[in-house]
Amino acid sequence: MVWNTCRVSAGMSAGVAVGTAFLFLPPAMVSAIAGPCEIATLPQEKPAPDHPGPAFPVEAGPGLRHLVDAEGKPFFLHGDAAWSLIAQLNDDDAATYLEDRRARGFNAVLVNLLEHRFSSLAPANIHGDAPFLIPVNYTTPNASYFAHADRVLKRACDMGILVLLAPSYQGNGAGPEGWYREMAQNGAEAMRSYGRYLGRRYGGLDNIIWVHGGDYNPPDKNLVNAMVEGIDEYDLNAVHTAHGSPGSPALGHWADESWLTINTVYTYDSVRNAALAEFERTEAMPFFLIEGLYENEYDTKAIRIRAQAYQALLAGASGHVFGNNPIWHFDGPGLFPVEQTWKEALASPGAQSMEVLHKVIAGIEWWKLEPDVSHRLADANASELSGALANDGSFALLYLATSQRLQLDLSHLADGLVEARWIDPTNGLVIEADGSPFEGRRPTVTPPGSNNSGDSDWLLLLTSRGEDVR
Repeated sequence: MVWNTCRVSAGMSAGVAVGTAFLFLPPAMVSAIAGPCEIATLPQEKPAPDHPGPAFPVEAGPGLRHLVDAEGKPFFLHGDAAWSLIAQLNDDDAATYLEDRRARGFNAVLVNLLEHRFSSLAPANIHGDAPFLIPVNYTTPNASYFAHADRVLKRACDMGILVLLAPSYQGNGAGPEGWYREMAQNGAEAMRSYGRYLGRRYGGLDNIIWVHGGDYNPPDKNLVNAMVEGIDEYDLNAVHTAHGSPGSPALGHWADESWLTINTVYTYDSVRNAALAEFERTEAMPFFLIEGLYENEYDTKAIRIRAQAYQALLAGASGHVFGNNPIWHFDGPGLFPVEQTWKEALASPGAQSMEVLHKVIAGIEWWKLEPDVSHRLADANASELSGALANDGSFALLYLATSQRLQLDLSHLADGLVEARWIDPTNGLVIEADGSPFEGRRPTVTPPGSNNSGDSDWLLLLTSRGEDVR
Protein backbone atom coordinates (compact mmCIF):
# COMPACT_ATOMS: atom_id res chain seq x y z
CA MET A 1 0.00 0.00 0.00
CA VAL A 2 1.26 3.49 -0.82
CA TRP A 3 1.15 5.82 2.17
CA ASN A 4 0.56 9.38 1.03
CA THR A 5 2.29 11.47 3.66
CA CYS A 6 3.62 14.97 4.05
CA ARG A 7 5.80 16.79 6.51
CA VAL A 8 4.86 19.08 9.38
CA SER A 9 7.06 20.72 11.96
CA ALA A 10 7.91 18.45 14.89
CA GLY A 11 5.93 20.50 17.41
CA MET A 12 2.72 20.90 15.37
CA SER A 13 -0.44 19.29 16.68
CA ALA A 14 -2.36 17.40 14.00
CA GLY A 15 -5.62 18.44 15.64
CA VAL A 16 -4.65 22.10 15.54
CA ALA A 17 -3.30 21.86 12.03
CA VAL A 18 -6.40 20.57 10.28
CA GLY A 19 -9.22 20.04 12.77
CA THR A 20 -11.89 17.38 12.62
CA ALA A 21 -13.19 18.37 9.22
CA PHE A 22 -10.45 16.42 7.49
CA LEU A 23 -11.13 13.02 8.98
CA PHE A 24 -10.65 10.30 6.36
CA LEU A 25 -10.61 12.70 3.42
CA PRO A 26 -8.84 11.45 0.27
CA PRO A 27 -5.22 12.60 0.23
CA ALA A 28 -5.74 14.88 -2.78
CA MET A 29 -8.57 16.70 -1.02
CA VAL A 30 -6.55 17.09 2.14
CA SER A 31 -3.71 18.66 0.15
CA ALA A 32 -6.14 21.08 -1.47
CA ILE A 33 -7.58 22.19 1.86
CA ALA A 34 -4.56 22.11 4.12
CA GLY A 35 -2.18 23.87 1.77
CA PRO A 36 1.04 22.75 0.11
CA CYS A 37 2.13 19.37 1.46
CA GLU A 38 1.19 19.72 5.11
CA ILE A 39 -0.60 16.56 6.14
CA ALA A 40 -2.35 13.48 4.74
CA THR A 41 -4.65 10.63 5.79
CA LEU A 42 -4.73 6.88 5.60
CA PRO A 43 -5.82 5.78 2.11
CA GLN A 44 -9.52 5.32 1.54
CA GLU A 45 -10.76 1.83 0.80
CA LYS A 46 -13.05 0.91 -2.04
CA PRO A 47 -16.76 0.69 -1.15
CA ALA A 48 -17.67 -2.61 0.48
CA PRO A 49 -19.13 -5.15 -1.97
CA ASP A 50 -22.50 -6.75 -1.35
CA HIS A 51 -20.84 -9.87 0.06
CA PRO A 52 -17.61 -8.64 1.66
CA GLY A 53 -15.30 -10.31 4.08
CA PRO A 54 -13.38 -13.53 4.35
CA ALA A 55 -14.09 -16.94 2.91
CA PHE A 56 -15.62 -18.71 5.89
CA PRO A 57 -14.88 -20.62 8.01
CA VAL A 58 -12.23 -18.79 10.00
CA GLU A 59 -9.97 -21.06 12.01
CA ALA A 60 -6.51 -21.51 13.46
CA GLY A 61 -3.80 -21.63 10.81
CA PRO A 62 -1.90 -24.95 11.10
CA GLY A 63 1.32 -24.25 12.97
CA LEU A 64 0.63 -20.51 12.85
CA ARG A 65 -0.02 -17.91 15.51
CA HIS A 66 -2.74 -16.16 13.54
CA LEU A 67 -6.19 -16.98 12.22
CA VAL A 68 -6.85 -17.74 8.56
CA ASP A 69 -9.94 -17.91 6.39
CA ALA A 70 -10.96 -20.84 4.17
CA GLU A 71 -8.57 -19.63 1.46
CA GLY A 72 -5.66 -19.55 3.86
CA LYS A 73 -5.57 -15.74 3.99
CA PRO A 74 -4.60 -14.15 7.32
CA PHE A 75 -7.64 -12.96 9.26
CA PHE A 76 -7.39 -10.20 11.85
CA LEU A 77 -10.44 -10.50 14.09
CA HIS A 78 -11.76 -6.95 14.55
CA GLY A 79 -14.77 -7.54 16.76
CA ASP A 80 -17.52 -5.70 18.61
CA ALA A 81 -19.26 -6.92 21.78
CA ALA A 82 -22.94 -7.41 20.94
CA TRP A 83 -23.90 -9.83 23.70
CA SER A 84 -27.67 -9.18 23.66
CA LEU A 85 -28.05 -8.85 19.89
CA ILE A 86 -30.22 -11.94 19.39
CA ALA A 87 -32.40 -11.58 22.48
CA GLN A 88 -32.89 -7.81 22.54
CA LEU A 89 -33.23 -6.65 18.92
CA ASN A 90 -35.85 -7.29 16.26
CA ASP A 91 -34.80 -8.09 12.70
CA ASP A 92 -34.73 -4.47 11.51
CA ASP A 93 -32.69 -3.20 14.45
CA ALA A 94 -30.31 -6.13 14.18
CA ALA A 95 -29.77 -5.26 10.52
CA THR A 96 -29.17 -1.60 11.42
CA TYR A 97 -26.54 -2.59 13.94
CA LEU A 98 -24.76 -5.06 11.66
CA GLU A 99 -24.73 -2.65 8.73
CA ASP A 100 -23.21 0.08 10.90
CA ARG A 101 -20.50 -2.22 12.24
CA ARG A 102 -19.63 -3.54 8.79
CA ALA A 103 -19.36 0.02 7.45
CA ARG A 104 -16.94 0.86 10.28
CA GLY A 105 -14.66 -2.06 9.43
CA PHE A 106 -15.71 -4.55 12.10
CA ASN A 107 -15.67 -8.13 10.82
CA ALA A 108 -16.85 -9.99 13.94
CA VAL A 109 -19.40 -9.72 16.75
CA LEU A 110 -19.53 -11.45 20.15
CA VAL A 111 -23.07 -12.65 20.86
CA ASN A 112 -25.09 -14.70 23.35
CA LEU A 113 -27.41 -17.24 21.78
CA LEU A 114 -29.31 -17.35 25.10
CA GLU A 115 -29.71 -14.33 27.38
CA HIS A 116 -30.28 -14.85 31.09
CA ARG A 117 -30.36 -11.29 32.43
CA PHE A 118 -29.31 -8.59 30.02
CA SER A 119 -32.36 -8.26 27.77
CA SER A 120 -35.79 -6.77 28.43
CA LEU A 121 -37.74 -10.04 28.37
CA ALA A 122 -34.97 -12.47 29.37
CA PRO A 123 -34.80 -15.32 28.80
CA ALA A 124 -37.39 -14.66 26.05
CA ASN A 125 -36.41 -12.62 23.02
CA ILE A 126 -37.89 -9.26 22.05
CA HIS A 127 -40.85 -11.07 20.44
CA GLY A 128 -41.66 -12.90 23.67
CA ASP A 129 -40.40 -16.28 22.45
CA ALA A 130 -38.67 -18.27 25.19
CA PRO A 131 -35.67 -20.42 24.19
CA PHE A 132 -37.18 -23.59 25.66
CA LEU A 133 -40.73 -24.94 25.51
CA ILE A 134 -40.35 -26.22 29.07
CA PRO A 135 -38.60 -23.51 31.10
CA VAL A 136 -34.93 -24.24 31.74
CA ASN A 137 -35.14 -27.62 29.98
CA TYR A 138 -32.36 -27.77 27.38
CA THR A 139 -33.94 -30.78 25.66
CA THR A 140 -37.01 -28.73 24.60
CA PRO A 141 -35.71 -25.98 22.28
CA ASN A 142 -38.37 -23.58 20.98
CA ALA A 143 -38.23 -23.40 17.18
CA SER A 144 -39.73 -19.88 17.17
CA TYR A 145 -36.94 -18.54 19.34
CA PHE A 146 -34.22 -20.12 17.24
CA ALA A 147 -35.88 -19.03 13.99
CA HIS A 148 -35.22 -15.43 15.03
CA ALA A 149 -31.63 -16.33 15.89
CA ASP A 150 -31.36 -17.97 12.45
CA ARG A 151 -32.23 -14.73 10.71
CA VAL A 152 -29.72 -12.66 12.68
CA LEU A 153 -26.91 -15.16 12.17
CA LYS A 154 -27.68 -15.53 8.47
CA ARG A 155 -27.76 -11.75 8.03
CA ALA A 156 -24.32 -11.53 9.63
CA CYS A 157 -23.03 -14.29 7.34
CA ASP A 158 -24.36 -12.52 4.25
CA MET A 159 -22.51 -9.37 5.36
CA GLY A 160 -19.23 -11.22 5.82
CA ILE A 161 -19.35 -10.90 9.61
CA LEU A 162 -17.97 -13.64 11.84
CA VAL A 163 -20.11 -14.46 14.89
CA LEU A 164 -18.41 -15.46 18.13
CA LEU A 165 -21.44 -17.29 19.49
CA ALA A 166 -21.86 -18.31 23.13
CA PRO A 167 -24.33 -21.23 23.09
CA SER A 168 -24.96 -21.10 26.85
CA TYR A 169 -23.25 -18.20 28.61
CA GLN A 170 -22.50 -19.34 32.15
CA GLY A 171 -22.10 -16.04 34.00
CA ASN A 172 -19.53 -14.58 36.37
CA GLY A 173 -19.22 -16.79 39.43
CA ALA A 174 -22.11 -18.97 38.22
CA GLY A 175 -24.38 -16.12 39.28
CA PRO A 176 -27.70 -14.83 37.90
CA GLU A 177 -26.10 -13.33 34.79
CA GLY A 178 -25.67 -16.76 33.21
CA TRP A 179 -26.87 -20.31 32.83
CA TYR A 180 -24.36 -22.46 34.72
CA ARG A 181 -26.76 -23.46 37.51
CA GLU A 182 -29.40 -24.46 34.98
CA MET A 183 -26.80 -26.40 32.98
CA ALA A 184 -25.82 -28.31 36.12
CA GLN A 185 -29.49 -28.95 36.86
CA ASN A 186 -29.97 -30.40 33.37
CA GLY A 187 -26.84 -32.55 33.42
CA ALA A 188 -24.36 -33.61 30.77
CA GLU A 189 -26.73 -35.72 28.64
CA ALA A 190 -29.23 -32.86 28.31
CA MET A 191 -26.37 -30.56 27.30
CA ARG A 192 -25.29 -33.12 24.70
CA SER A 193 -28.85 -33.13 23.33
CA TYR A 194 -28.80 -29.33 23.16
CA GLY A 195 -25.45 -29.44 21.40
CA ARG A 196 -26.83 -31.87 18.80
CA TYR A 197 -29.71 -29.49 18.19
CA LEU A 198 -27.29 -26.62 17.60
CA GLY A 199 -25.06 -28.74 15.38
CA ARG A 200 -27.99 -29.77 13.21
CA ARG A 201 -29.40 -26.26 13.06
CA TYR A 202 -26.22 -24.27 12.46
CA GLY A 203 -23.89 -26.76 10.83
CA GLY A 204 -24.57 -25.05 7.50
CA LEU A 205 -23.54 -21.61 8.80
CA ASP A 206 -19.77 -21.41 8.55
CA ASN A 207 -19.42 -17.90 10.03
CA ILE A 208 -19.72 -19.20 13.60
CA ILE A 209 -16.99 -19.76 16.18
CA TRP A 210 -18.52 -21.31 19.31
CA VAL A 211 -17.52 -19.55 22.55
CA HIS A 212 -17.80 -21.70 25.68
CA GLY A 213 -17.73 -20.66 29.31
CA GLY A 214 -18.76 -17.02 29.52
CA ASP A 215 -17.07 -15.02 32.28
CA TYR A 216 -16.55 -18.30 34.09
CA ASN A 217 -14.31 -21.34 34.38
CA PRO A 218 -16.87 -24.01 35.28
CA PRO A 219 -15.83 -26.58 37.89
CA ASP A 220 -17.74 -29.28 35.99
CA LYS A 221 -16.17 -29.33 32.54
CA ASN A 222 -18.32 -32.29 31.50
CA LEU A 223 -21.31 -30.00 30.93
CA VAL A 224 -19.44 -28.02 28.28
CA ASN A 225 -17.60 -31.01 26.86
CA ALA A 226 -20.88 -32.87 26.31
CA MET A 227 -22.37 -29.84 24.54
CA VAL A 228 -19.29 -29.57 22.33
CA GLU A 229 -19.47 -33.26 21.47
CA GLY A 230 -23.13 -32.82 20.52
CA ILE A 231 -22.33 -29.89 18.22
CA ASP A 232 -19.46 -31.78 16.62
CA GLU A 233 -21.61 -34.82 15.87
CA TYR A 234 -23.52 -32.82 13.28
CA ASP A 235 -21.11 -29.98 12.45
CA LEU A 236 -17.87 -31.69 11.50
CA ASN A 237 -16.16 -28.36 10.81
CA ALA A 238 -17.18 -26.58 14.02
CA VAL A 239 -14.58 -24.25 15.53
CA HIS A 240 -14.45 -23.66 19.28
CA THR A 241 -12.88 -21.28 21.77
CA ALA A 242 -13.66 -20.16 25.33
CA HIS A 243 -14.34 -17.04 27.38
CA GLY A 244 -13.02 -17.65 30.87
CA SER A 245 -13.15 -15.86 34.17
CA PRO A 246 -11.66 -12.36 34.22
CA GLY A 247 -7.88 -12.65 34.08
CA SER A 248 -7.97 -16.23 32.81
CA PRO A 249 -6.94 -17.15 29.24
CA ALA A 250 -8.84 -19.95 27.56
CA LEU A 251 -5.77 -22.21 27.69
CA GLY A 252 -5.56 -21.66 31.42
CA HIS A 253 -8.68 -23.74 32.09
CA TRP A 254 -9.27 -25.75 28.92
CA ALA A 255 -5.72 -26.76 27.98
CA ASP A 256 -6.51 -30.49 28.02
CA GLU A 257 -9.50 -30.26 25.70
CA SER A 258 -8.89 -31.12 22.04
CA TRP A 259 -11.80 -28.94 20.91
CA LEU A 260 -9.98 -25.76 21.95
CA THR A 261 -8.13 -24.60 18.84
CA ILE A 262 -8.20 -20.83 19.43
CA ASN A 263 -6.97 -19.22 22.64
CA THR A 264 -8.33 -15.99 24.17
CA VAL A 265 -7.14 -13.28 26.54
CA TYR A 266 -9.50 -11.63 29.03
CA THR A 267 -8.08 -8.92 31.26
CA TYR A 268 -8.86 -5.58 32.84
CA ASP A 269 -5.18 -5.03 33.59
CA SER A 270 -2.24 -4.69 31.19
CA VAL A 271 -3.25 -6.19 27.86
CA ARG A 272 0.37 -6.18 26.73
CA ASN A 273 1.49 -8.35 29.66
CA ALA A 274 -1.44 -10.74 29.36
CA ALA A 275 -1.04 -11.10 25.59
CA LEU A 276 2.73 -11.59 25.75
CA ALA A 277 2.20 -14.41 28.24
CA GLU A 278 0.05 -16.22 25.66
CA PHE A 279 2.37 -15.42 22.75
CA GLU A 280 5.31 -16.91 24.62
CA ARG A 281 3.59 -20.25 25.22
CA THR A 282 5.25 -23.16 23.46
CA GLU A 283 1.96 -24.08 21.79
CA ALA A 284 1.58 -22.19 18.50
CA MET A 285 -2.10 -21.49 19.10
CA PRO A 286 -3.62 -18.26 17.76
CA PHE A 287 -5.27 -16.04 20.35
CA PHE A 288 -7.24 -12.82 20.47
CA LEU A 289 -8.33 -10.33 23.12
CA ILE A 290 -11.91 -11.40 23.78
CA GLU A 291 -12.59 -8.84 26.48
CA GLY A 292 -10.98 -5.88 28.20
CA LEU A 293 -12.48 -2.73 29.59
CA TYR A 294 -15.52 -1.43 27.71
CA GLU A 295 -15.97 2.19 26.69
CA ASN A 296 -18.20 4.13 29.13
CA GLU A 297 -17.76 1.58 31.92
CA TYR A 298 -15.46 2.19 34.90
CA ASP A 299 -14.92 5.66 33.42
CA THR A 300 -13.13 4.10 30.45
CA LYS A 301 -12.36 6.56 27.66
CA ALA A 302 -11.38 6.04 24.04
CA ILE A 303 -7.65 6.31 24.78
CA ARG A 304 -7.81 3.18 26.97
CA ILE A 305 -9.81 1.42 24.25
CA ARG A 306 -7.09 2.23 21.71
CA ALA A 307 -4.32 1.14 24.06
CA GLN A 308 -5.97 -2.25 24.62
CA ALA A 309 -6.43 -2.93 20.91
CA TYR A 310 -2.93 -1.89 19.82
CA GLN A 311 -1.25 -3.61 22.74
CA ALA A 312 -3.01 -6.83 21.75
CA LEU A 313 -1.94 -6.51 18.11
CA LEU A 314 1.65 -5.67 19.01
CA ALA A 315 1.91 -8.50 21.53
CA GLY A 316 1.03 -11.19 19.00
CA ALA A 317 -2.77 -11.34 19.07
CA SER A 318 -4.71 -12.22 15.94
CA GLY A 319 -7.45 -9.79 16.85
CA HIS A 320 -9.50 -8.20 19.61
CA VAL A 321 -13.09 -7.42 20.62
CA PHE A 322 -14.10 -3.82 21.31
CA GLY A 323 -16.90 -3.13 23.78
CA ASN A 324 -19.16 -0.16 24.45
CA ASN A 325 -21.91 0.56 26.97
CA PRO A 326 -24.84 0.64 26.06
CA ILE A 327 -24.27 -1.18 22.77
CA TRP A 328 -23.48 -4.58 24.23
CA HIS A 329 -26.93 -4.82 25.87
CA PHE A 330 -28.81 -2.61 23.35
CA ASP A 331 -30.71 -0.52 25.93
CA GLY A 332 -31.71 -3.61 27.88
CA PRO A 333 -30.78 -4.13 31.52
CA GLY A 334 -27.10 -3.40 32.07
CA LEU A 335 -24.55 -3.03 34.81
CA PHE A 336 -23.71 0.67 34.47
CA PRO A 337 -25.65 3.92 33.94
CA VAL A 338 -26.05 5.02 30.33
CA GLU A 339 -26.25 8.53 28.93
CA GLN A 340 -27.35 7.69 25.40
CA THR A 341 -29.15 5.02 23.42
CA TRP A 342 -27.29 2.25 21.65
CA LYS A 343 -28.00 3.86 18.28
CA GLU A 344 -26.54 7.15 19.50
CA ALA A 345 -23.49 5.29 20.80
CA LEU A 346 -22.66 3.67 17.45
CA ALA A 347 -20.39 6.58 16.53
CA SER A 348 -18.64 6.79 19.90
CA PRO A 349 -15.05 8.07 20.08
CA GLY A 350 -13.92 4.51 20.73
CA ALA A 351 -15.73 3.22 17.64
CA GLN A 352 -14.17 5.97 15.53
CA SER A 353 -10.75 4.95 16.82
CA MET A 354 -11.51 1.36 15.84
CA GLU A 355 -12.25 2.54 12.30
CA VAL A 356 -8.71 3.88 12.19
CA LEU A 357 -7.31 0.61 13.53
CA HIS A 358 -9.11 -1.21 10.73
CA LYS A 359 -7.45 1.03 8.14
CA VAL A 360 -4.04 0.61 9.74
CA ILE A 361 -4.39 -3.19 9.70
CA ALA A 362 -5.54 -3.12 6.07
CA GLY A 363 -2.36 -1.23 5.13
CA ILE A 364 0.27 -3.55 6.63
CA GLU A 365 1.18 -7.24 6.56
CA TRP A 366 0.28 -7.50 10.23
CA TRP A 367 0.69 -11.29 10.37
CA LYS A 368 4.46 -10.82 10.01
CA LEU A 369 4.68 -8.85 13.26
CA GLU A 370 6.58 -10.30 16.20
CA PRO A 371 6.43 -8.52 19.58
CA ASP A 372 9.38 -6.37 20.56
CA VAL A 373 9.50 -7.95 23.99
CA SER A 374 12.75 -6.33 25.15
CA HIS A 375 12.11 -2.88 23.61
CA ARG A 376 14.89 -3.08 21.05
CA LEU A 377 13.21 -0.65 18.64
CA ALA A 378 13.04 2.37 20.93
CA ASP A 379 14.12 3.49 24.35
CA ALA A 380 11.04 4.36 26.39
CA ASN A 381 9.13 3.48 29.53
CA ALA A 382 7.96 -0.09 29.03
CA SER A 383 4.46 0.74 30.30
CA GLU A 384 4.07 3.53 27.73
CA LEU A 385 5.37 1.83 24.58
CA SER A 386 4.36 -1.29 22.69
CA GLY A 387 6.09 -2.34 19.49
CA ALA A 388 6.45 -5.18 17.03
CA LEU A 389 8.81 -5.90 14.14
CA ALA A 390 8.04 -7.73 10.90
CA ASN A 391 9.87 -11.05 10.77
CA ASP A 392 11.54 -10.04 7.50
CA GLY A 393 12.64 -6.66 8.84
CA SER A 394 10.53 -4.78 6.30
CA PHE A 395 8.60 -2.65 8.79
CA ALA A 396 7.84 -2.07 12.45
CA LEU A 397 4.87 -0.57 14.24
CA LEU A 398 4.92 1.13 17.64
CA TYR A 399 2.12 2.45 19.84
CA LEU A 400 3.11 5.25 22.20
CA ALA A 401 0.55 5.82 24.96
CA THR A 402 2.12 9.05 26.18
CA SER A 403 3.82 11.57 23.93
CA GLN A 404 7.56 11.50 24.51
CA ARG A 405 10.80 11.73 22.59
CA LEU A 406 12.04 8.39 21.29
CA GLN A 407 15.58 7.23 20.59
CA LEU A 408 15.10 4.66 17.80
CA ASP A 409 17.31 1.71 16.95
CA LEU A 410 16.75 0.94 13.27
CA SER A 411 19.42 -1.73 13.07
CA HIS A 412 16.73 -4.38 13.43
CA LEU A 413 15.07 -3.32 10.17
CA ALA A 414 16.33 -4.25 6.73
CA ASP A 415 19.32 -2.26 5.47
CA GLY A 416 18.59 0.98 3.70
CA LEU A 417 16.68 4.17 4.22
CA VAL A 418 13.89 3.92 6.80
CA GLU A 419 10.76 6.04 6.52
CA ALA A 420 9.07 7.06 9.77
CA ARG A 421 5.44 8.17 9.83
CA TRP A 422 3.31 9.23 12.76
CA ILE A 423 -0.31 8.06 12.55
CA ASP A 424 -2.99 9.77 14.64
CA PRO A 425 -4.97 6.82 16.08
CA THR A 426 -8.07 8.98 16.54
CA ASN A 427 -8.63 10.05 12.93
CA GLY A 428 -6.02 8.40 10.70
CA LEU A 429 -3.99 11.48 9.81
CA VAL A 430 -0.46 10.57 8.73
CA ILE A 431 2.55 12.83 9.32
CA GLU A 432 6.06 12.14 8.16
CA ALA A 433 8.50 12.35 11.08
CA ASP A 434 10.94 15.22 11.00
CA GLY A 435 14.16 14.03 9.31
CA SER A 436 12.55 11.01 7.61
CA PRO A 437 13.71 9.03 5.70
CA PHE A 438 16.56 8.15 8.01
CA GLU A 439 19.97 7.04 6.84
CA GLY A 440 21.46 6.69 10.29
CA ARG A 441 20.60 3.80 12.53
CA ARG A 442 19.81 5.68 15.78
CA PRO A 443 17.72 8.76 15.02
CA THR A 444 15.59 10.61 17.55
CA VAL A 445 11.93 11.37 16.83
CA THR A 446 9.31 13.42 18.64
CA PRO A 447 5.52 12.97 18.31
CA PRO A 448 3.63 15.93 16.77
CA GLY A 449 2.03 17.01 20.05
CA SER A 450 -1.55 16.21 21.02
CA ASN A 451 -3.55 14.11 18.59
CA ASN A 452 -6.85 15.24 17.06
CA SER A 453 -8.81 14.23 20.19
CA GLY A 454 -6.45 16.12 22.49
CA ASP A 455 -4.88 12.91 23.80
CA SER A 456 -1.19 12.05 23.77
CA ASP A 457 -1.13 8.62 22.11
CA TRP A 458 0.37 8.06 18.64
CA LEU A 459 1.36 5.26 16.29
CA LEU A 460 4.77 5.22 14.63
CA LEU A 461 5.19 3.20 11.43
CA LEU A 462 8.77 2.46 10.38
CA THR A 463 9.23 1.14 6.84
CA SER A 464 12.48 0.03 5.23
CA ARG A 465 12.87 1.22 1.65
CA GLY A 466 15.33 -1.56 0.98
CA GLU A 467 17.80 0.88 -0.59
CA ASP A 468 21.48 0.37 0.21
CA VAL A 469 22.83 3.69 1.49
CA ARG A 470 26.37 2.51 2.35
